[in-house]
Amino acid sequence: MDPGMNQLLKWSIENSENPSADPTSTTDPKAERPSGRPINAEALNSLFGGPSDADLMKESIATILSPQITLENKLIAFDNFEQLIENLDNANNMEVLGLWAPLVQLLKSDEADLRKYAAWCVGTAVQNNVKAQERLLAVDAIPVLTHLSIEDSNEPVRRKTIYALSSEIRNFQPGLDAALKTLPKGIAPEGAIDAGDMEAVDRVIGQLREDSARKAA
Repeated sequence: MDPGMNQLLKWSIENSENPSADPTSTTDPKAERPSGRPINAEALNSLFGGPSDADLMKESIATILSPQITLENKLIAFDNFEQLIENLDNANNMEVLGLWAPLVQLLKSDEADLRKYAAWCVGTAVQNNVKAQERLLAVDAIPVLTHLSIEDSNEPVRRKTIYALSSEIRNFQPGLDAALKTLPKGIAPEGAIDAGDMEAVDRVIGQLREDSARKAA
């Protein structure tokens, strides 16, 4: 049986009335049982043919990339995409769906709001997620992020890019090493640091934030 349908069947059984309940009882059998697990959205989609999370993710990126869509609607699509990839499985599915390349390309958009949302989504995808951290490194996005965190003229873009870098380099040594190679002196410390050393990583991120704040002043 399809896993989604199996979950739907289990949910139905758990949330149905107890057929063996005493028919003369004045107690509502529903009140005596736990409320049950919430129904799985993917299971409902498989039953009724609604779009899957993968479909929604692809549609969001397609909307953002479309020249016919207004900026306002692109930002709505970006917000929806960010919420979807808060789910670890969805974030890991970005590689399969071919969504990393267009997301990194959006970091280079002429529109500041699109750069900001792209950085935000990168940070969400890679946070505490080694598979996504590896993928971000593989698509060579770290130099783009370090450049934006220092050189972008828009403060919100810099802040979200620093967030993305912070998520990428924590507990991920290859990402930290790549970032340190592209950060200027004064922000990158001399010598190597351990990605598991949160104090050392925080100092790097703190330097980036201080630099961004000076530019905003």
